[in-house]
Parts: sequence; structure tokens; C-alpha cells
Amino acid sequence: MEEPSQLKRAVIDATAGAIAGGISRTVTSPLDVIKIRFQVQLEPTSSWPLLRSNLSGTSKYTGMFQATKDILREEGLPGFWRGNVPALLMVMPYTAIQFTVLHKLKTFASGSSKSKDHIQLSPYLSYVSGALAGCAATVGSYPFDLLRTILASQGEPKVYPTMRSAFVDIVRARGFRGLYAGLSPTLVEIIPYAGLQFGTFDTFKRWTLAWNRIRASNSGLNYTEDGITSFQLLLCGLAAGTCAKLVCHPLDVVKKRFQVEGLPRHPRYGARVEHRAYKNMFHALRQILQMEGWAGLYKGIVPSTVKAAPAAAVTFVAYEYTSDCLESILT
Repeated sequence: MEEPSQLKRAVIDATAGAIAGGISRTVTSPLDVIKIRFQVQLEPTSSWPLLRSNLSGTSKYTGMFQATKDILREEGLPGFWRGNVPALLMVMPYTAIQFTVLHKLKTFASGSSKSKDHIQLSPYLSYVSGALAGCAATVGSYPFDLLRTILASQGEPKVYPTMRSAFVDIVRARGFRGLYAGLSPTLVEIIPYAGLQFGTFDTFKRWTLAWNRIRASNSGLNYTEDGITSFQLLLCGLAAGTCAKLVCHPLDVVKKRFQVEGLPRHPRYGARVEHRAYKNMFHALRQILQMEGWAGLYKGIVPSTVKAAPAAAVTFVAYEYTSDCLESILT
């Protein structure tokens, strides 16, 4: 099969990335909603600190299953997909930009636009390419990420009934710069996160291909360079997403705090993050650590990790299959 032209390659990468991102975000939205509720809650997200302090009833959400039951009871099933429209508007251009830039960088580094040639790249180049692609995608889609957080963090009654009302209030209260609140910790987070996610995915994929090659030679079977199954791709994506999320979660908590800073919050969901509560990213990390302990930096880590693994797996598998399908159609 001949190599697709640069324009066709960009269309393939952008389309496959957008489809993969949309599927992944929709499938994992319930876990994302729970994670966001935990991250913006200033009170403890576990019942253990409340028991130790002889407190009761001060936290809205005190565990993943309790949060799931509360959201289902108070908001119904749609509550788990709250903010999914801006999430899709964010994640589809995000993954489209991310995979397009990633493929461009890998093509430049390897001298070939064929995906199978990118497997031979150094792990360091895979990490750097992933980090740069993540930064480009974040800047291009950030306002939708902010709107997603704000809509997903509110319960019933709603403070903002629609995405438009949230947008108007943010611009009125903060100006257009307010649409990029929390961008600095996001970029600091996305460099190691995207680098780890794509770098470890390529590393696991390389190891899997090598293992398949050894297994085929031991069995006397013919080995092909494309010999990686969808289940193996799924496992590589699961491992990559889990590794990246565990390392970068505290910065995600800081980002969410900046995104909801100073915005209205119904009292039943606890205290709000006051306007200018944090001077900068480092001050936010210190304040959360001081006021909430190490557990504060890892609020929402359970649903986040549970979500990150299947999200990464679905994204990578959907991208690989969609990309191969489009490549065969367009070339």
C-alpha cells in the first residue's frame, strides 16, 4: 500500500482521533463526573477522616459507591453525563489535534508516515512527541474543558442550566482570560501525562510485538510486523493510562480548583473555592497539602484511575482501528 499524502494523512489522523476521543469520553463520563465532584469538594472525600475528627454530615461525597448512589438518586442517570456536550466539544478537537501533531512529529523523526515504522522510534522520542502533542491539543481545546468541569461539578439544583449561561457568567465575572483559568497547571500536568501515556503505550506495544515474535518463532509460525491483537492493544492502553494518571493526578486536582475558583456553588455540596484562594500553582499545592493533607492532592484518584485505564484503552484501540480503516479507504 502506498503512503498517503500529507493532506490525507492529516485527515486520517484528525478524524480517527476525534472519533476515538468522542467514544472514549462518552463511555467513561460517569467516572469522570464522580472524579470531578471529589476534586472540587474541599471537605474530606472519605468517611475515615470524619470519624477520626468526630464529625458527621460535613461532606457531601465520602466514597465512590456513596457518590454513585447519591448522584443516581438525586439526578438520575443523566447526572452521570452532566457536561458531556462541552466534554465532547473539548475532547474531539483535543484528540484530533493530539494525534495529528503526534503523527507529524513521529513522521519527522522516523522519516516515514507509516505507523509501523514509528514503533522503531526511541522511547525518548515517543515521550517528547506525546508531550508536545498534548500541549498543542490542550491550548486548542481548553475553554471547553473548563466548561465541562463547571457543569459536571454542579448537582441539583443547577447553578448553570446550560453551557451558554456558564460561558456568559464566566466571561462577565473573569473576562475572556477566565476561560483559560488553570491553564498553567494543566500544561505542567499534560507534559508528563501525555508523554507518559504515549511513551509507555509505544513501549508496551514494542514489548508486545517482540513477545509475539518470540512466541511465533518458538511455535514455528510465520510472524508479521502487524501481528498485534486488539486485546493486546487494549492491555497496552490500560497500562499506559494507569501509569500516567497515578503520576500526574495532584496537578489535575489543582487545575480543577482553579477552574471553579470564585464561581457559585450550592451549599448542599459544601464550601466553594473562594475567588483568588490560590495565588499560583505552587501556592495551591501548598494550601491543599496544608489544609487537606496528602489525601487532598489525591481526591478522586480511585474513579480517576478506574476511568483512566479504560479511557486510554478505548481511545488507542478506536484510533488504531479507525485510522487503519480510513487509510485503506483513502489510499
